[in-house]
Order: sequence, then structure tokens, then C-alpha cells
Amino acid sequence: MRLTGFEFETFLKPPDNSPKNVFPISIKQYSYFLTASALRIVLLGEKEDSMRTLCSFITRNVQRPPPADHCVAISGEWEGNSLTVVQTPNIFSLSEETVREEMKTCVSLCPPGPNVLLLIVEPSVTEEKKRRLNFILGLFGEDAFKHSMLITAQEGVEANFTVNQLLKKCEGKHYGMYKNDLKLLMNKIGTIVHENRRNFLRLTEKTTEPKSEAVKRTLNLVLCGRRGAGKMLAAKAILGQTELHSVSNSAECVKHQGEVCGRWVSLVELPAFYGKPQEAVMEESLRCISLCDPEGVHAFILVLPVAPLTDEDKRELDTIQNTFSSRVNDFTMILFTVDSDPTDPAAVNFLKDNEDIQELCERCGGRSVVLNMKDKQQITQIFHHVDQMRHTMARSNCYTTETFAHAQIEKIREQAKCINMQQAELLTLKKPINNCEYKWRLKD
Repeated sequence: MRLTGFEFETFLKPPDNSPKNVFPISIKQYSYFLTASALRIVLLGEKEDSMRTLCSFITRNVQRPPPADHCVAISGEWEGNSLTVVQTPNIFSLSEETVREEMKTCVSLCPPGPNVLLLIVEPSVTEEKKRRLNFILGLFGEDAFKHSMLITAQEGVEANFTVNQLLKKCEGKHYGMYKNDLKLLMNKIGTIVHENRRNFLRLTEKTTEPKSEAVKRTLNLVLCGRRGAGKMLAAKAILGQTELHSVSNSAECVKHQGEVCGRWVSLVELPAFYGKPQEAVMEESLRCISLCDPEGVHAFILVLPVAPLTDEDKRELDTIQNTFSSRVNDFTMILFTVDSDPTDPAAVNFLKDNEDIQELCERCGGRSVVLNMKDKQQITQIFHHVDQMRHTMARSNCYTTETFAHAQIEKIREQAKCINMQQAELLTLKKPINNCEYKWRLKD
């Protein structure tokens, strides 16, 4: 049943016993609530196939969501109310810091926060995995289990002691996927929402603070270049991950994350811009910078093969510079990709002798690395160049949303200046014409 304005008002006021880290919706959030999903569910588990099946079951989408190495949100509807289901990656295969980052992404995908957490577990779940679940739910505060329900996939398999401990923490809330009863599941979810007075979860303050020097030294990188330039391969090489969601055939940015060489790396893969409508280019450009908030982009990495620049390369570069302004050159380094020895004389001499390549390198302050995709030890060279670039920068060492906004304002000013100059030229040309007309009238 859809909520009316009156019914909504009945739970705006926080209950007297409202637990810490659980926030009721305030009056200020009323208009935001109307556009946000009324029900926000997060799936946590190990078996990706089970999570995808459950996600499709709840949202009633015929096509299951694709495999994901990061959080993804799927929209749906139940009895006239909108809902959002966030599918998380395999939480048991990630480092603690990666889990923290994924949970921040998770909350951002279902604002202002999830109502319900569904914990998908195997009957033989280990004590170690139970500790990981406890750690994750601890990020949402001490009352997170009140918003949680245990989900099992197999029928007739006796649960072990660890599963029963988790079930006790969830106050006995459980659903078996083998029942294939959506109404039963949604009624159970509705009960959780009702018992928690429609409150939602947020991450605790401790979650959002850096826990180690590695996290403090986060690097926000943006990979750019034309289609087929090897951005996806470069992303895999930098993060050391073989399973990444590709953006090569997409019009949207994709953010990858991981811990590399003792530091947290956030890597945004930018789609090719050349040939796309200006509105789409501007939208994805801003989204790209926003994905690196709050600090901003530390470096734009232009991915190019060791080969002559094609017309598509040049037009893509022009589009990037026109979009982000010439200021982007201060934050750009070039990554030339090879599958062999980067010191091979053929590659070195080509890059040295090619005029287009040399001109491009000069435009980017001479910052470039020839990367053998198979040599993981070279990744530190990229980080070294980025750190060196940041330290030598006289102005801000990050490209932020504010930098982007200033770039757009500057473009508007330049366009206005050109228009004014053209108008002045037209007026100058118009004066002799007016004088001639005046003289002809005098003769008549």
C-alpha cells in the first residue's frame, strides 16, 4: 500500500527509544523521501549467484543483474511503492578496508540508508565468516542486527552451530529461498521495517574515518582514452584484479577500487567521449569527478598503445581538453602500454622520434610511463609519477568539482568574449554601410 502524506507524518518524529546510528527521516528530508525509494534493501553474502537470484526475485526483473565486483543498485516496485536492492560483491574475499569503501558506496546507492540487511549464508558457514559478518554489521552500529534477516538457499540441510548463532542475533528472522514465496519474504521484510519504526541505517562515524596510513594515502585516478586503447587492461594491471566490469561498450563511468602497494587506489574508467552528444559528455565528466569526491582527482591517466596517434586519438584528446579545460594538462600523465620489455629499443625510439607523441608529452609536462601489462612491479612507477606531479604543483594538487565548475565558467566567459568581439566587428562594418545610405539619401 502506498504511503499517504498523513501516514508519512506519523513517523517523522523520532521515537523516544530511537537507537544510536539509526536515523528516522526528518521534516527536511520530506521532499527527498518522495524521490528516494520507500524500501531500501542490501544483500550481503558470499555466493554471487545466490545474491543475483535473490535480487531478481525481489525486484521481479526477468534478467538477472550482471556479475559485479562492486556494489550495484537495482530498482523495483512492491504493492505500489518503489524499492531499491543493493547487491554487494563477495564480502568474504575483500580486505577490511575494501569492505569499508564498498559499504560507503552501498549506502550512497540507497540514500538516505538501508532499511533492511539480508544476510545470505551457507548451512556450513565458518566461524571466520561469521566474524566478517559481525564486522560488517558493526559498521552500521550496534543495532544493525535488528534490521537484519538470515537467508538460506538450500532446503533440508541442517544448519551448523555458527548459523544458529547468527540466527539468534537476528532474533530468529529467517527466510528460505527454496520456498519461492515473494509475498512471504516481503511480509517478513515489512515486519522488520515496521518493528524498527521505519528507521534506516547509516554508517558510524568511525567507519568513514581513515583506519591506517594506507587509507590516508588514497590515490584517485581517472583512466581516459579512445575506445580500444586498452583502458580495461590497464585497470586490471594497476589494481592486480582479473575480474573487472568493463566500460568499453558503455556510455557511463565505472569506478574500480583496491589496495595496491600498501595504499588504497580508486580508479575511475572514463568512457570514450568523441562522437557523443555534448550533454552526455558534460554529464559523465561531472560524474567522473564526483566519484572521486571529496578530495578530487589526483591524476588523469591517458592510455595509449605504442603506435602512431590515430585521428580518433587526436579527436578524443581534443574533446577531453575542451571539456575539462587546458587545466587538465597539469594533472595528466600518459601511460603507453606494451606486452613486452618496455626498454625495447624499437618502442623507446618510436616514442622518442614521433613528433605527435613528443608534442603530446610536452603538453602533459613530460610525464609518461611505458608499462608492460604483465609486470606488476612497474605499477609503483605510476604512483611515483603521480606523487611527484602532486608535490611539484604550485596550485591545488587535485582536480575537484570546483575546478571543473571554474573551467565551465571560464569557457562561458570566453564564448561571451568572442560574441562581443564579433558584435563589435559587425557594428564596425555596419557604420560605412549606414554612411553610404545617408549620402545616397542626400543626393536624392
